Amino acid sequence: MDKKHALAMVNGLLRDTLMETLGIRYTDAGDGFLEAAMPVDSRHHQPMGILHGGATAALAESVASAASGLALAGTGRRPVGLDLGINHIRSVTTGELKARAEAVHLGRSTHLWQIRIV
Repeated sequence: MDKKHALAMVNGLLRDTLMETLGIRYTDAGDGFLEAAMPVDSRHHQPMGILHGGATAALAESVASAASGLALAGTGRRPVGLDLGINHIRSVTTGELKARAEAVHLGRSTHLWQIRIV
C-alpha cells in the first residue's frame, strides 16, 4: 500500500475515538513504520500541569495498533494490543509529540513495535 493510501486509511478511522479526542493524527508511513503526532495542551495534562503519562501511552498504543492494522490490511485480521511498556524520561507542558513505530517483528499472530516519542 502506498503512503497516501495508508495515511488516508488510518486517519479515516479517527472520528469519534480517543485518538480524535487527544488530537492524534498519522503523519507518515512506509515499509515497516508509521508516524503520528499529538499536540500537548491542557487536555493532555495531569493535575501538576505536565503531560499525563496515560496520554503518552495512548499515543504509543495508537501508533503501534494502526501500524499493525496497515500490516494486516487485506488479510481479514484485526490488531489488538497485547502489552505496552513505557518509560517517561522528561516532562512536557506544551508543544507537539511525535511518535514513530518501527517494526521489530511481524509474525503471523504477533507483532512487536519499537515506539520512540519525542
